[in-house]
Amino acid sequence: MNNINNHPLYRRHNIDSAMSSIWDFYKLKFLPLFLISLGMSLAMHYAATSVDMKELQNMTDPMQMLEKLKDYVRPLLIISLLNLLFTTILQYFIIYNPIDSQNNFGVCLLKSLKHLVPFLIIMVLLTFAGSIAIILGFFVLIVGAFFAILYLMTLYLFILPVLMVEDNSIGHTISRTFSLMHRNFWPNLGWTAVFIILILVISLILSSIILIPFSGGFLKSIMNPENISEVADIANKPLYIVLSALTGALTLPLMPIFGCILYFNSVAQSDEKQVIAETHPEDNKVRVEDLYAKPYSDDHPENPGNKAVE
Repeated sequence: MNNINNHPLYRRHNIDSAMSSIWDFYKLKFLPLFLISLGMSLAMHYAATSVDMKELQNMTDPMQMLEKLKDYVRPLLIISLLNLLFTTILQYFIIYNPIDSQNNFGVCLLKSLKHLVPFLIIMVLLTFAGSIAIILGFFVLIVGAFFAILYLMTLYLFILPVLMVEDNSIGHTISRTFSLMHRNFWPNLGWTAVFIILILVISLILSSIILIPFSGGFLKSIMNPENISEVADIANKPLYIVLSALTGALTLPLMPIFGCILYFNSVAQSDEKQVIAETHPEDNKVRVEDLYAKPYSDDHPENPGNKAVE
């Protein structure tokens, strides 16, 4: 496993140690993680400027809107591929840089590329299956849809660590992901739910902060609803793009770090059980006497030889 047990995140975790490990690792590798995430965030925001949703606001013809949406397929595809690329690089860096300092950004970029195509294929399959699961969840209850989303999110967090550490085929990666995720099913779901809530709260606070310089535009739109289209222009302003990229770079590394914790926690538990089994093999062996009922003691009431009963 490439000495993966030397990784600082490799250990059995509880919810407290998981959250504290995220913070400790984040502080330890803050500068490289921030710079990688900043480049990722800038590229994503710049690519997003090519999708001008404001044009759809003035359209009333559904066919015209459909034709316009077709123009957005290519830029949205580019954005998705960029996201997968940077996510793969960032995850590889988080896994292998702490083990060997020679795995700098350039090395991680090159080595992570071999995992990009398998990751893309798995994500397509997961998206297809996930869409069906979410739709079925809505038929059951809204709660069912939320559970499906949480379940898929937990699976997603396992995929890249399994793919990169164990270097499996696509089929084995999928089966191994399900196996590890279900090994601690409810803790994994619970930790993921807590983590998502924390990320949403942090993102909401940071988003509110970067909108302060543009608060005048929001006040004008409230006073004059006809100027609501000006709010959409904020997303294309250079200052907003830079501020969004900076705040995004602060939170982007948290997701792959948490994914590593989920993976390492499951693997560490499995390794610990294997060590115990190898250390005490006699505990797992079936003895001949185990196949027969144990004899009664002399004073047992049901012992046929117990004269006191007679």
